[in-house]
Amino acid sequence: MTAPEAMIELWRGGMCESVHHGHAVIFGPEGIEASWGDPEAVIFPRSSVKMIQALPLLESGAAEAAGLTTRQLALSCASHSGAHMHRAAVEDWLATLGLGDDDLRCGAHLPRDKAEKKQLICSDHAPCQAHNNCSGKHAGFLTLNKHLGSGPDYVEIDHPVQRAVKSAFEEVTEETSPRYGIDGCSAPNFATSLAGLGRAMQFFAAATSDGDLRARAATRLVDAMMEHPELVAGEGRACTEIMREANGRVAVKTGAEGVYVAMLPDQKRGVALKITDGATRASEAAMIALLIRLGALDADAPVVHRRLTGPITNWRGLKTGELRRAAQFPKA
Repeated sequence: MTAPEAMIELWRGGMCESVHHGHAVIFGPEGIEASWGDPEAVIFPRSSVKMIQALPLLESGAAEAAGLTTRQLALSCASHSGAHMHRAAVEDWLATLGLGDDDLRCGAHLPRDKAEKKQLICSDHAPCQAHNNCSGKHAGFLTLNKHLGSGPDYVEIDHPVQRAVKSAFEEVTEETSPRYGIDGCSAPNFATSLAGLGRAMQFFAAATSDGDLRARAATRLVDAMMEHPELVAGEGRACTEIMREANGRVAVKTGAEGVYVAMLPDQKRGVALKITDGATRASEAAMIALLIRLGALDADAPVVHRRLTGPITNWRGLKTGELRRAAQFPKA
């Protein structure tokens, strides 16, 4: 097993204070084009695979039967901030199914969005499950579940919804998942190698609207993400900023514990990375560095300055340090 490689460094006072190591792959039509660390490292991809989890929603005919819009497809792939627009969109979606917040199985937490959080705290109201960052994915699960006519506990590992998700996951990664864990939203999360995750992202990137059923489903999901980046994450979030500034060149998705993926339709390439210490700041910076290398982001784009090359400041606005790419990253 190859050790993880240094990717992102934090410098303060002229000294390297911290180093984030990880694994990464760029997967093209012919296979792995570049890699860092160990492509065979097995990881939990966490929320980076919501596009895969949404494939059965489209392939089953459930999305068409429910008349889902591109906005709802984007939400099905989202780790949103729980802003008013996210919560309201999920609630409206559930209402069209004749369902409500109690039918969700993701659990409730305070939203990341500052305005919505303030509104809840000042009104002394508790957050609902629609505030959960995964509620769009779960609305998709409920849509599929209603179409299948199955029982209410759709997050159970042996439920038809999760059996369909596992099947799609193993088919697009081209690997048998060795195990699963329970994600923060209570749904199973299937493990795969980093190479398998990159292979799946390459499939999504290369899919076209004139392909087979799965390719058409993948294309609709990628297009929906790029059309509605504000729904996939939210204002001030890296996924939203990257997709806006890439202007149709890439769809990206973060996952907990330092996972990040990208799909580049014009290049038919997929990218997957995992920061081994789980740091989100490092996974965002590393993905941005890879996207610059691939020409999907301009080196002077604002998101690059905010999350990779710009200074780190303290509460008084003083520069305290900076993130840097490690010497051999992302050079191959």
